[in-house]
Amino acid sequence: MKILAVCIGSAERLPGKSYKTGIYKHPINGSVPVDAEGLVGDAICNRKHHGGVDQAVYLEGSLTLDWWSAELAQRVQPGTFGENLVIDGLENRIVCVGDQFIVDDLVLEVTSARIPCATFAARMGDPGFVKRYTKAARPGIYCRVIKGGAIAAGMAVEHLPYSGEKVTMPEMIATFGKVLGPQDRDRYLSAPVHYKLRDILNAQAG
Repeated sequence: MKILAVCIGSAERLPGKSYKTGIYKHPINGSVPVDAEGLVGDAICNRKHHGGVDQAVYLEGSLTLDWWSAELAQRVQPGTFGENLVIDGLENRIVCVGDQFIVDDLVLEVTSARIPCATFAARMGDPGFVKRYTKAARPGIYCRVIKGGAIAAGMAVEHLPYSGEKVTMPEMIATFGKVLGPQDRDRYLSAPVHYKLRDILNAQAG
């Protein structure tokens, strides 16, 4: 596997909206440093729902974007979904919480699936896109930065699967906002899930 594209964005206003968003990402040339908060220079406007240490880097697999290109009958260019990285040869559905992606010195650890929102739907110009994206069950992937480094298109990527119990990206988007049974809750909590989800699951456990 390798990095197909590295994408960052600046704060831009959505058509018909009063607020700015960092969802408009564009591939860039050259190397970009990555620290605990993500790609240096990348705009994150809504800090309540985006960014932070457990959503520092958002990545997509090229095979998943190829699927969306066929589904939407138009080429989905790198950055279209607001992703920071596109990994060549990766299919999102096989990725689990705790998987690591290693790019030279950089180590990323998967924490959660991308949950679609109204900003994403507006970006895609489709009010029904949240439902469509959820039904497709191919969500993008959020990662925390275990070790910082620098990345550039063309760099080799090692995908290291999580050795513990599996929580897949399709499962995460399917169970979002739902109360899990004790067995599934324990399985989720045994993985290095996003700290906000961990808090929710611990609250469910009482």
